Amino acid sequence: MPKTLHLTAFMRPVSLHTGAWRYPGAIADANFSFRHLKAFAQKLEQAKFDAFFMADHLAVLNMPVEALKRSHTVTSFEPFTLLSALAAVTDKIGLAATASTTFDEPYHVARRFASLDHISGGRAAWNIVTTSNPDAARNFGLADHVEHGERYKRAREFFDVVTGLWDSFADDAFIRDQETGIFFDPEKLHVLDHKGLDFDVKGPLNIARPVQGWPVIVQAGQSEPGKQLAAETAEVVFAAPRELATAKALYADVKGRMQAIGRDPGHLKILPAAMIVVGDTVEDAKAKRATLDSLVHYDSAIASLSIALGHDASGFDPDAPLPDIPDTNASKSGRAEVLRLAHQENLTVRQLAQRYGGYAGLAFVGTAKTIADEMERWLQEKGADGFTCVFPFLPQGLDDVAEKLVPELQRRGLFRTEYEGSTLREHLGLPRPKNRFFS
Repeated sequence: MPKTLHLTAFMRPVSLHTGAWRYPGAIADANFSFRHLKAFAQKLEQAKFDAFFMADHLAVLNMPVEALKRSHTVTSFEPFTLLSALAAVTDKIGLAATASTTFDEPYHVARRFASLDHISGGRAAWNIVTTSNPDAARNFGLADHVEHGERYKRAREFFDVVTGLWDSFADDAFIRDQETGIFFDPEKLHVLDHKGLDFDVKGPLNIARPVQGWPVIVQAGQSEPGKQLAAETAEVVFAAPRELATAKALYADVKGRMQAIGRDPGHLKILPAAMIVVGDTVEDAKAKRATLDSLVHYDSAIASLSIALGHDASGFDPDAPLPDIPDTNASKSGRAEVLRLAHQENLTVRQLAQRYGGYAGLAFVGTAKTIADEMERWLQEKGADGFTCVFPFLPQGLDDVAEKLVPELQRRGLFRTEYEGSTLREHLGLPRPKNRFFS
């Protein structure tokens, strides 16, 4: 069988680009309007996307108010509330949500995702994050943020507890025999009784095993501990390398680690985040991107750069090179990428901020044909199994992908024309996990 692409949609915020809400024709309140989010999800399902992916923040973004007042990400829905509502108005598309292993508890996360998987008929996915926002720590009673290595250590045990709780009941535990009055078979109930370094959780989970066995596990880390966590636990990775060479190295690294620990590399789909700007011509697409970038104010730009660095950049000379930055407790891979970009392209602070204030990640800017050419190359050269699509503005940016790019990919046989199944695991070609406690 020829290789085909998987496509998920990054939908919280509805666009990662700071200027998206100001673009001509854009829906300014799209990030906080159920009516519009429902229409986007249904449009994505019509285009046969694998999943609607909702990231999450546990604090208002930690940036100065002069920058924050320009941000369209100040408010958003709580993920499980929104995705449960979307489950009722969609039938096939997967529903992925972020849940933090740093500030939540395994029992809560296991129960919420099991519920979403049942409500949606087997379409849930859990994006495992180790929250790096210091303001989030303060929202959960911590004066200082949790150290980077400690966050990943906790995340690994958190995963073990959540998946163990999902396996509390055998798939056939619930007899519901009205004649005998037996609702479930106690022999098919397992009490987890987990006692570890970070968690002490008795169990069992008070909900039947999820439809998919486990909701699909998603992860984004590109740091060393992040890549190892992905190799051990993830089934989808949406890390964001900006170049094909870097993507190929990441692809080989993570899948090589999987082989080393006995996991099948085919059971992990690497879907880099990519902003997609479709035009009638390449020049038209570049003009759209230039207009979008022009809508980013410097106050927002420098604040976004500060977040990426984990260091206040507002006092830097805007027209000088980026000075030496001390190590911080922020995302290691994200900070390293800022430094690499600054030095590789010899950017001033202003230029670097402008890039981060809009969207600094991988972007495909062109016609449906040229973008399909690029995506096909990434697929064939093992830089990706597909992409996590970031839309430049809504609704037109999403419509351009659904109505122009997707048909071009389908014409080439690179993307499905119909869903092959009803669960997210079936869309992604992933096996249903065996219950570790029951054969």
